[in-house]
Amino acid sequence: MSQTDDFETRVVHAGFEPDRESGAVVPPIQLSTTFKQDRVGGLRGGYDYARTDNPTRRLLEATMADLEGGTFGIAYASGMAATQNVLYLLEPGDRIVMSDDVYGGTWRLAARVWRRYGIEPVPVDLRDLDALATALAPDANGRAPRMVWIETPTNPLLKIVDISAAVRLAAASGAMTVVDNTFATPYLQRPLELGADIVVHSATKYLGGHSDVVGGLLVTRRDDLAERLHYHQNAAGAVPSPFDCWLILRGLRTLALRMERASANAALLAGWLAQRPEVARVHYPGRPDHPQRELVERQMRLPGAMVSFEVADGAGGAARATAFAAATRLFILAESLGAVESLIEVPASMTHQSVTDTPLAVPPGLVRLSVGIESADDLVADLDAAFAASTSVRA
Repeated sequence: MSQTDDFETRVVHAGFEPDRESGAVVPPIQLSTTFKQDRVGGLRGGYDYARTDNPTRRLLEATMADLEGGTFGIAYASGMAATQNVLYLLEPGDRIVMSDDVYGGTWRLAARVWRRYGIEPVPVDLRDLDALATALAPDANGRAPRMVWIETPTNPLLKIVDISAAVRLAAASGAMTVVDNTFATPYLQRPLELGADIVVHSATKYLGGHSDVVGGLLVTRRDDLAERLHYHQNAAGAVPSPFDCWLILRGLRTLALRMERASANAALLAGWLAQRPEVARVHYPGRPDHPQRELVERQMRLPGAMVSFEVADGAGGAARATAFAAATRLFILAESLGAVESLIEVPASMTHQSVTDTPLAVPPGLVRLSVGIESADDLVADLDAAFAASTSVRA
């Protein structure tokens, strides 16, 4: 595909042409775990063992590299496996500056696992560039942080980080920049084009889009990083199955359409929630009063399909949020996000329970919505009914 083609066209056609012999318009699934060699070391197409490489996985990796504007795609068995492989780039004694609102599992891995091996995560509100500059300063031993880990929009408070500005500060101190692009997807935002070194995705979410596959992806333009990441991918072995790769490829074909519809629904719901007396605060990058509205418009195609809000119930917020989340019908009470169906959760008790009593703790009365592609009217009616059903709940 030509790089000048619109994203909507590329996402349908990237990475595969109809089969020359059969004319099949859907890519095949290659399930073989091993590959015949014509002689010792004489590989056909570069394949020898499926943990190292596989034709279906290679197709997914090439497709994601294309869509993110990168050169190399590297696929993993989960988003956390992809995150783990990025952290393999660090050495004992290194510091990693992280968004102070990252996914709870990311912080858990860095703070509770990698800290045991001498890696020190430093949480910073990366919207504050002065705070980032301070965090990037060398320590008493003259060592500056090696990595800046950005989520934007963040999970679950939907903070927006200026990727280009953060990249410039990181580069000036010798740190690489990693951007978790899960919430935005390459349809809404392309961090590599803004200078980032690595893009991370939980492909389980919007890329797969149907709550039926777990996977992770990295994309980079840097040869040196790609070489190390591929080495770790093979050495550690947390690779996706060919069928999982095929499911993600299938999901990608409708990414643009799904993101358009879900984002439109989210914008409508965010405006509706802002008028509700039961809601104290709405977190949504597309709100007209959002303090970073200009940055959102400059950095993203659309504000996305995630909406978070805090219930207006003071100390009883946790109980009210819990009752509200349990009262919905179309919004399914479940972890994860980014699928065609709408999901609801209470982060403090679910996805972000691991950051309780840490600098990353989230408000107990926070509700997170992953808005799907259903009728917006039906989604509004569902939330309206849930408010009515939960009004009598108090702490």
